[in-house]
Amino acid sequence: MFEAGQRRLDTEQIVTMRSNDPDYPMKAYAVEIVEGITSHREEIDEIIATYAEGWTLERMPAVDLALLQIGTWEIIFNDEVPDKAAIDEAVSLARQFSTDDSPG
Repeated sequence: MFEAGQRRLDTEQIVTMRSNDPDYPMKAYAVEIVEGITSHREEIDEIIATYAEGWTLERMPAVDLALLQIGTWEIIFNDEVPDKAAIDEAVSLARQFSTDDSPG
């Protein structure tokens, strides 16, 4: 999601490109996440916009938006991932890859 946004490419292009990359092929679950977010993007972004206090989607750091989209998709549309695990993973990745304020 982050790469598609930064490179201004359609998510389908990223999946195709990355899936055919012999050095760094996309894993099946990553493809499932991207396709799931893409098919529910309007609803996911509306949920994020509703609950992101003080931030618009356009103003939000790109890493944070991608992590929120992934976490939201996992919580709402993927019953195989416990909600707590989705939240913990998103917070952990935000600590590792985004700003000091992002985990909050």
